Amino acid sequence: MKIFCIGRNYAAHAAELNNEVPENPVVFMKPDTAVVKNNDPVYYPDFTNDLHYEVELVVRISKMGKHIEEKFASKYYDQIGLGVDFTARDIQAELKQKGLPWERAKAFDQSAVIGQFWSVAEFEDIQNTTFELYKNDVRVQFGNTMDMIFTINQLIANISKMCTLKVGDLIFTGTPSGVGPVKKGDQLRGVLNTKVSFDFPIL
Repeated sequence: MKIFCIGRNYAAHAAELNNEVPENPVVFMKPDTAVVKNNDPVYYPDFTNDLHYEVELVVRISKMGKHIEEKFASKYYDQIGLGVDFTARDIQAELKQKGLPWERAKAFDQSAVIGQFWSVAEFEDIQNTTFELYKNDVRVQFGNTMDMIFTINQLIANISKMCTLKVGDLIFTGTPSGVGPVKKGDQLRGVLNTKVSFDFPIL
C-alpha cells in the first residue's frame, strides 16, 4: 500500500502557513507504518514539541492504473473517508528553512490516521462534500471539496503519471484552513457530511 499526500490543496490553508498557491500538485508520501485505524489512539511522538492535526478527505484506489486520463479517473476509486495527516510542525519549519525534504516531519509512525470509508455512491457530489474536525468537541476545521485547487480526478491523473496506482493505495487530498496543535489527552473526531469517520484520543 502506498500513501500519497497532497500539500497546499486549499488556498486558505496555503495562506495560513504563508505558502504560495502551487501551480501543480505538491505530492509527498508516507510509509504503511504511518497508518492508524479503527479509532486506535495516537501516541504523541517524543521528537517533536509541536504536533499538528490536518484533517483531509481520503480516497481509496480500487483499480490498478498508470497514465490515467482525468476523464477516466473516477473509475479508479470507489470509496472515500477522512484521515488526519499529522505534522511535526517544528521539524517541518527547520526542514523548509534549509530546503530539505519533509519526511522527518510528515512520514513518521502513526502520522496517517484513517477512519471509516463509504461508497462514493452514498454522496451526491464528491466535489461538493463537506467535512469537519472536532477537537474536544469544538470544531476546529471545516472544509468543502469544492474548494480544492486540484480535484480528486486531477490528482489521480497527476499521480498516475509518476507512479502506478494499485488497489488499496490511499490519497490524502489536502487540508483546509484551521490546522493547529494537539496535546496529550485531546480527542479528535472527524465528520464527513453527517457521518462520523473517526473518533480517537491522543495519548
